[in-house]
Amino acid sequence: MKPNVMTVVTGLLAAFLCSCATVQPAATASAPDASTNTVVPLNHLPGLAGGYFPLVSQSNGRTYHVYVRLPEGYADVPDRDWPVVYVLDGDSLFPILAPTHLFLGYDEGLPEAIVVGIAYGGFDPAINKRNVDFTGLADDTRSGEGGAEAFHRFLRDQVLPAVEGRYRADAARRVLVGQSRAGYYVLWSAVREPDLFQGRIASNPSFDPARGQLFAAPGAHARDDLRVAIASGARDSEARMRNAEQWQAVWSGRGDAPWEVEQIVLPEGTHAASIGEAYRRAMLWLFRDAIPERTP
Repeated sequence: MKPNVMTVVTGLLAAFLCSCATVQPAATASAPDASTNTVVPLNHLPGLAGGYFPLVSQSNGRTYHVYVRLPEGYADVPDRDWPVVYVLDGDSLFPILAPTHLFLGYDEGLPEAIVVGIAYGGFDPAINKRNVDFTGLADDTRSGEGGAEAFHRFLRDQVLPAVEGRYRADAARRVLVGQSRAGYYVLWSAVREPDLFQGRIASNPSFDPARGQLFAAPGAHARDDLRVAIASGARDSEARMRNAEQWQAVWSGRGDAPWEVEQIVLPEGTHAASIGEAYRRAMLWLFRDAIPERTP
């Protein structure tokens, strides 16, 4: 995601983009103000209240910043486990989608969830390696990219255990969310290891390079409750719309598909700025069995 996607979160992002001490589930999250080096307490932003910890990838040696938003009522029900939503490009998408999930619970009956943002700590290409992490390795991959496999190991072997060891997250009800290049990774991971996430949301995913890997034979799987949503903005490029339509059509017709697939078209949607609506529509579809019927 580029920094001009949601300018309304610029001030908030400045508070996120550097290290702070590990926060345990019962503690209040806080982040430093990069301009003054003073700590800005996030407990005054209840829509983002939760925790934070840094994590060094054993696969690529880089440090990631993991932000956690806890559900309302989390502390009041100590024996309850919660669905957990993992948001890629957390630098920009976590402060958008974490409170969005809260409001979806208020207005739409969406079940509360732990929301996790996996961030780089900035948009500077020197540290933000989304072009590497979210790209498969193939003949048409640029030199230095193609790090999807390494990121996948980091996500599976480090991020998931770290989050689910600290918080009461239900590993059977994981959702992975990605936009654009990260949307490619969401689909790539669905093919690579279907059972790792019950639900996946790919918003306006890119398909190249390493396009063929999105149509490869799926990895071993045992679950029969998996779902993948592709959200497409009608005002995004025609190529991305066609790609999403093709992926949905191909996998809906394949006998080896491990998941149910749904393409969600946003008539006025753009490439990036419609992520909130894409999340709303996709989450309501993923959790449709758990949402109470509305009364007239």
